[in-house]
Amino acid sequence: MAKRKTTRKTTRTTKKAAKKAPSGPGAAQSELQFGAPPRETTTSGARAPAAGKTPPPSFRPVARKIRSEAGLIHQSILGGKKPSMRFPLRSLNNVSYDPKTGYFKLRGKRKERTLTVSTVKTFAQTLKMMALAKELVETDDIATKREAYYVSKNWAEARFAEQPESDTVMEDVEAFFAVNREQLGFVPEEKGGDVAGQLVVIDKDQDTGEPLRIDCTKFGSGAYSVPISVEELEFETDAQFILCIETAGMFQRLVKHKYWQTAGCILVSMGGVPTRACRRFVRRLADSKGLPVYVFVDGDPYGYSNIYRTLKVGSGNAAHLNEFFCVPQAHLLGITPQDIIDYELPSHPLKEVDIKRARDALKNDPFVLHYKAWQKALEQMIKMGVRAEQQALAKHGLNYVIEQYLPRKLADVGAFLP
Repeated sequence: MAKRKTTRKTTRTTKKAAKKAPSGPGAAQSELQFGAPPRETTTSGARAPAAGKTPPPSFRPVARKIRSEAGLIHQSILGGKKPSMRFPLRSLNNVSYDPKTGYFKLRGKRKERTLTVSTVKTFAQTLKMMALAKELVETDDIATKREAYYVSKNWAEARFAEQPESDTVMEDVEAFFAVNREQLGFVPEEKGGDVAGQLVVIDKDQDTGEPLRIDCTKFGSGAYSVPISVEELEFETDAQFILCIETAGMFQRLVKHKYWQTAGCILVSMGGVPTRACRRFVRRLADSKGLPVYVFVDGDPYGYSNIYRTLKVGSGNAAHLNEFFCVPQAHLLGITPQDIIDYELPSHPLKEVDIKRARDALKNDPFVLHYKAWQKALEQMIKMGVRAEQQALAKHGLNYVIEQYLPRKLADVGAFLP
């Protein structure tokens, strides 16, 4: 009877928290929603910690789920059956886009990995990756993706030959358990992006747990670096908008001249395709403070389809997590194909890979297929046959971007691409 009462109480608490959480494309996601592990089951028979007590790492839902799935595979083998695992198919062909939700969602197609003679190595690698994740979670440790690859060198015939193989299996495990890889103990090599401007980030001292107030206007010629995990951060700001910038060079120019002070904004350097931490940081900041997000990238198909679209709606490869790592309220400020004409920007011919990327987006990308404005922009770029970089604005003067381009663009945000 006590078990039932605990279950009902937990359910009521979860529902109560869900009611308080805002909903919709720009709504903040609660801790219960973000990366929530699958239903907590275990085959270990271990006694759960008392209610109200902080569970040790070995009792974390992810660790219990790994033990549970491993137990099912073990039972299949003992029963003389071929063990199998079913993973979400992660590609653009298996996602849909709905502007009401604001991100790519999986359609439901799955791939099955069954233990056979031809799949024995991949199956073993998947189980070894799960075991490594279990060890990391239970010891409260972390491993970078590169370290995980090198750990596999101890796996005899199951070792990975190259890191892309290791990364793919890691992503499969992540999708299998419907969690983000950080919850499995795997962290990225790259940092999460840089931030400058009218923002105070409230973090915690790792030793004392006391709040730490980090003023992003006080870094001189530098900037605040987004940590790999941003769920515990809180924010204070009176900024009017967030400006996400593709290149570090352009970000540094705006920081050097304190553009954030003139425009009343927060500057975020994405450094190319934004990391998960960067996207999650922008999403949480925009949601919690109700700020619009404008994106400033190079005027080319890569900047549009890989950098901007990944920030706004996510990717096919990470569709199982896009809900939490996208920024649906983002809009593209520039550089647009029309900017190349209006500002008479120096340009470069489109490469074959650029043309292919643009045509693929027009044919297969659910996001582009939904918006006529994006179809028109990509068709215009293909017809023009050129691309332009952010730095091309320097043709009119090094600070033309601050003095003329950005003010003119921001005077008509309704014209930004969706």
